[in-house]
Amino acid sequence: MSNSRKPAVVTRVQYGALPYRLRGGSRPQFMLITSRETRRWVIPKGWPKKGKSPQHSAAREAFEEAGVVGAVAKRPVGSFSYEKRLKNGALVICAVRVFALEVSRQSKQWPEKEERVVKWLSAAQAAQRVNEPNLGEIIRRMARRYDGHQPGWAARTRARTKIK
Repeated sequence: MSNSRKPAVVTRVQYGALPYRLRGGSRPQFMLITSRETRRWVIPKGWPKKGKSPQHSAAREAFEEAGVVGAVAKRPVGSFSYEKRLKNGALVICAVRVFALEVSRQSKQWPEKEERVVKWLSAAQAAQRVNEPNLGEIIRRMARRYDGHQPGWAARTRARTKIK
């Protein structure tokens, strides 16, 4: 019998924002960005910020990575997992809690503007472009819940996050 053991897989939590916008009562559009390393289509996400709520951390990532600000939901709309290769070569599983972010504006400049591509897409297009099936389902589910006559999910929770 062999004593070899698999290296332990570390799971870490991240908070992500799913930016969306509503235009003239039509169906919502969702924003995706490219990742810096692999250029995959993803949502803004990152590590928890010390002393900040999960939704504030998600909103902060949305500003840093895509330049968007708006109303962020107090509760996650879903979660998904993916594998992330760290700079030291270690592989971690990231469990991303996703917060809806109803975008009110996009800045002309933001910290990672030159490092990423930003694109607004229909729910079907966005769900198809992401590699994580659970993220695609979150996008589709949000689009199905929206009927075009009510304020967005984030606005109904009254959780406006100021980014400084």
